[in-house]
Amino acid sequence: MLYEPTIGLEVHVQLNTKSKIFCSCSTDFGAPANTHVCPVCLGLPGSLPLLNLEAVKKTVLAGLALHCEIPRHSKFDRKNYFYPDLPKGYQISQYDKPLCRFGFLEIPLNHGTKKIGITRIHLEEDAGKLVHSQDTSSRISYVDYNRAGIPLMEIVSEPDIASSDEAFSYLGELKQILQYLDVSDCNMEEGSLRCDVNISIKKKGSTQHGTKVEIKNINSFRAVKMAIEFEINRQSKILSQGKQIIQETRLWNPDLKTTIRMRSKEDADDYRYFPEPDLPAIVLEEALINTLRSQIPELPRMRKIRFMREFSLTENDAKVLTSVKALADYFEEMIAEGVPPKRASSWIQSELLGKIDNPKNIASFPVTAKKLAWLLVLIEKGIISGKIAKTVFTAMIESGKDAECIIEEQGIVLVSDPGQIEQIVESVIEKNAESVDNYRSGKEKALQFLVGQIMKESKGQASPRMAHEILIKKLR
Repeated sequence: MLYEPTIGLEVHVQLNTKSKIFCSCSTDFGAPANTHVCPVCLGLPGSLPLLNLEAVKKTVLAGLALHCEIPRHSKFDRKNYFYPDLPKGYQISQYDKPLCRFGFLEIPLNHGTKKIGITRIHLEEDAGKLVHSQDTSSRISYVDYNRAGIPLMEIVSEPDIASSDEAFSYLGELKQILQYLDVSDCNMEEGSLRCDVNISIKKKGSTQHGTKVEIKNINSFRAVKMAIEFEINRQSKILSQGKQIIQETRLWNPDLKTTIRMRSKEDADDYRYFPEPDLPAIVLEEALINTLRSQIPELPRMRKIRFMREFSLTENDAKVLTSVKALADYFEEMIAEGVPPKRASSWIQSELLGKIDNPKNIASFPVTAKKLAWLLVLIEKGIISGKIAKTVFTAMIESGKDAECIIEEQGIVLVSDPGQIEQIVESVIEKNAESVDNYRSGKEKALQFLVGQIMKESKGQASPRMAHEILIKKLR
């Protein structure tokens, strides 16, 4: 490729506060249109904003986790522009004195890691939402102001991203950290995490950046990746033809998988920023900053490394278990109950995750970590087999009862009589002569097959340990 891209991302994150940023209206998603509104978030004359301190705390917490500098003084500004979904005709945002600045996020790549700089993190109010009529002949649009005034944290990266793969990795790492911090649910389908892309291309080796184009309306990480790749190709063709790139804002069309022109790109001067006269400056005390810093949990990347080191898990297993904080907590609670780490990891991934819609909802899963741990302890003690345990686990989910209670109710008993198991082993050997020959010729997998047949014939009730020992003796 003759050209190389320079990419920066602006990630907009709705904070999960109970009320809006400047009023007491609810932030709950999915309410009937225009029911979570008041004079303040509708921008009615005479109404005055009152800052939600929780929104400030969550923004600073995110900034600390992303290694940002937290200035003691910041302020709000008015950003002037007109859209139907912006009721006041301006947005209360932050311009030259944001809450957080000069941080970074380390992202994993195929060969090592890379630091992506974070220019700033600022706090602002979200706009409302336009709802376009499905009747194309009427050309009518409606406005739902329920979203107007929800606290929105904007994380602006440095133009350090060099490919669509790096952008994808950055977004994945950022989303995971924000969810670990519990500052947002980051649900892209509900609009609580949105992303704009700033991209330019230049000739390889050049130190001069190209003309920047902004891409809006991107509603998934996969779409961000596709939009970047499309725009790199589009701009490369224009420059190859000797033409110039126009500074503009474009939209991503997910159906056509192309970017389309929206408007010429505004600069800061076009917004006519000036200090918000109805809100005082923000002064953050050092004690508050230190308190928030102490609340940062062990973040996913470091937790993954610890799981690999402390529990001897593979990188892939550790990555799955730490993908959601609640899932990692569940795993560690099982370990604390005495379950071997690899068995706990295996059961979570092979059994539990297949029975839950979303790992984030594990707190409401009917089988707690302690209950599942005790089920696995019963396997360790040889009281039940792994096959029976799976049946018991299903019953635990359906009933909410403990494993011991279900075993007692259903009269489940593990066969541990050597004579009875020996009869089953002899029957399996007789029926599977080929597998017996394979094992005796050095094929270890044949032994696993034979043990499986023993468990099948005993309907999962034979003691696996005893069945294995008797089978080995019979095959010598």
